[in-house]
Amino acid sequence: GSELKLADISQLPAIAELPNPFLKVNGKVIRAKKDWACRRAEIGAQAQAYQLGNKPSAPEKVKAELQGENLLVTVVDKGKTLTFTAKITLPKTGKAPYPAIIGMGGSWINNEALAKQGIALIQFPNNEIAEQLNGGSRGKGKFYELYGSDHSAGALMAWAWGVSRLIDALEFAPNSPINASRLGITGCSRNGKGALVAGAFDERIKLTIPQESGSGGSASWRVSDDQKSAGQNVQTLSQIVTENVWFADKFKGFGQSVNRLPYDQHSLMGMVAPRGLLVIENTSMEWLGNRSAYTAALAAREIWRAQGIESNFGFSQLGGHNHCQLPETQAPEVASFIQKFLL
Repeated sequence: GSELKLADISQLPAIAELPNPFLKVNGKVIRAKKDWACRRAEIGAQAQAYQLGNKPSAPEKVKAELQGENLLVTVVDKGKTLTFTAKITLPKTGKAPYPAIIGMGGSWINNEALAKQGIALIQFPNNEIAEQLNGGSRGKGKFYELYGSDHSAGALMAWAWGVSRLIDALEFAPNSPINASRLGITGCSRNGKGALVAGAFDERIKLTIPQESGSGGSASWRVSDDQKSAGQNVQTLSQIVTENVWFADKFKGFGQSVNRLPYDQHSLMGMVAPRGLLVIENTSMEWLGNRSAYTAALAAREIWRAQGIESNFGFSQLGGHNHCQLPETQAPEVASFIQKFLL
């Protein structure tokens, strides 16, 4: 479509409640399923412009080479070359080509259980692609060696770009043991934020499972601010932009004016629709914003519901366990989503 004209931060209206995900930038509300793809593209453009930075388009060339259990991915673009290695762990059951879960820096959804279901695990080295040590990590990592340390993408979007290149490689790796049309992605905590962004921005991913992803993941910026003002120790937008480089530099501009964001995380989650999304949260971690994540999930569900595919969306919230430790009671939910979308 035509180039979307997006307002500068100072020109954006304040919206106190969660923005309507079906309201287009031109002020019209979409009413038909077929219009979601267009609205989804708008949300993606807004998220790139205000929060995440731009995701570069497909590069000139992606090469794949299997070396034992390692997939060597080579990306050639703009006269430069980048390589990274993704470790593949094949399951003990089922037969090749296997469906697979990509672990953003790893997987914390019980890898033993995945292997028993016949799912391969692919380790994506996100910290190599874009560093996330602290606020001084901006522009560091292989992505920035390729596209420049001043590229607008924060770490989350740089990782999402890298995951897309991994999928490119899986699609044409010779004698690949992986079925590239049956891929899921997961990650926990900060890497859960990354899994959500990767799933939102690549439609080849069939199932996205962000685990305990909190702020910038499954929590709502607006509701987190509200929880904080009620005296709870919840991570807010104004805090997260000072902690690390997950977002575009200009996202700091929303620190004191969250209500000017024309969308919220429920819409970013909605970019995964109509594909599968299972959001796993932990009520024992106050920092992650239990009410914030719950509210965002209820709002996100409406996006799947409007398309008549509510069962493609799942939200599970449970406390009484450590961070990034999947409780046994949440395991069946994970297993059923894996069964539905990858098997």
